[in-house]
Amino acid sequence: MAQQCYTKSLKIASPGEKCKSDPPTVAHDTHMEITDLNSRSDSHDERPSPIDELDDLQVGKLPGQNTKISRQLSPNLRQQLEAEILQNADLFAWSSADMPGIDVDFICHKLAIHKEAKPVAQRKRKVGGERREAIITETQKLLNYGFIREVRYTTWLANVVLVKKSSGKWRMCVDYTDLNKACPKDSYPLPSIDRLVDRASRHALLSFLDAYSRYNQIMMYPPDEVHTSFITDHANYYYRVMPFDLKNAGATYQRLMDKVFNQQIGRNMEVYVDDMVVKTTSATDHAADLAEVFAQIRKHNMRLNPEKCVFGVQGGKFLGFMITSRGIEANPEKCKAIIQMQSPQTVKEVQRLAGRLVSLSRFIPRLAEKAGPIFTLLRKPKDFQWTDQCEEAFQSFKPFVTPPPILQRPDHKTDLLLYLAVAEGAIIAMIVQEHQKVQTLIYFIS
Repeated sequence: MAQQCYTKSLKIASPGEKCKSDPPTVAHDTHMEITDLNSRSDSHDERPSPIDELDDLQVGKLPGQNTKISRQLSPNLRQQLEAEILQNADLFAWSSADMPGIDVDFICHKLAIHKEAKPVAQRKRKVGGERREAIITETQKLLNYGFIREVRYTTWLANVVLVKKSSGKWRMCVDYTDLNKACPKDSYPLPSIDRLVDRASRHALLSFLDAYSRYNQIMMYPPDEVHTSFITDHANYYYRVMPFDLKNAGATYQRLMDKVFNQQIGRNMEVYVDDMVVKTTSATDHAADLAEVFAQIRKHNMRLNPEKCVFGVQGGKFLGFMITSRGIEANPEKCKAIIQMQSPQTVKEVQRLAGRLVSLSRFIPRLAEKAGPIFTLLRKPKDFQWTDQCEEAFQSFKPFVTPPPILQRPDHKTDLLLYLAVAEGAIIAMIVQEHQKVQTLIYFIS
């Protein structure tokens, strides 16, 4: 992330181009087709979002210290959920000072730097006035929270990089490019998004949880702390907690989630890195399921972000898909993007379209066959020409995403039926299940 931030921060408008005061955020990378390939956005600002109308529930001591709860709940269910949430109000953090941190003996982040790697101390980069003030403000916050400490002697040293978020606030990153190159990749397995989405759909109630300051709840392995040192105008500091910018931070966080919620995942909870959802087949059991999850959070000193938690909803966007009691729906934003998109005029726009189509591939029958003319353009970008066949293929997809299609979660007690078809240049498959002589769609593959 820091490397992307730095690249964007160096961009200068050409003489004939109007300069924008706010540089683009990391989430809105210029390679839009790469972002669109994944139904799950990589933006740290985009969180699971519910479909229900919501009410505020005060869980803090001060006015305005609220979390969110569904307005559609029955009075009895709402009373049960509110009682459980308020009983665990101390698990919500209102600032980083409220985070005790995960026990180092339970998990911490180790760098495992290659023995032959030579330490790199980056030269300090010049920073403008506004960014300099932002760095001072952010480092002071980190010092107050105990997240960083001053260091005098270090062999590894990285620069701070700032980029403006969509909110207009600065996000402070550290350019750990050199340090990350010296560390082997942690290949800890991430869960299958398709499998998680399948398991989270068709439940009576859901609660979306968000960890406060996420990665910063994990401590650095003490001997590795000094290797995270970064340079500012006034002093050098190192991280005591795991920063976002380190190479294997995501793997360490997933490992934490799997250890903490080992008994809940797959039964009444699903977790993908920092996206958490508590699920309940019977609405009357949801308070008990929340109590079980809260107990694990308390046991391991985790803290939740009340402003980004939502309790007792009937559905919502999770990992880029809409999960409801009806089944799995395509991301409406992805569908809308295809419906409103104009016919591509450049290779870049074709790449963007291809990415959006691939992200919806499980919902669109015969995708590879229908999109053949479009994908062919990407094989020979120098000979770009948007033909009538390309236009016909492009327009043929819009009816399939209007409205967003719905698929069902597979029932593991019922046989899966696989339909296969072979076309020129494509192999197509459809997975269905039969219930009371009615076939329901599970998945399209092409």
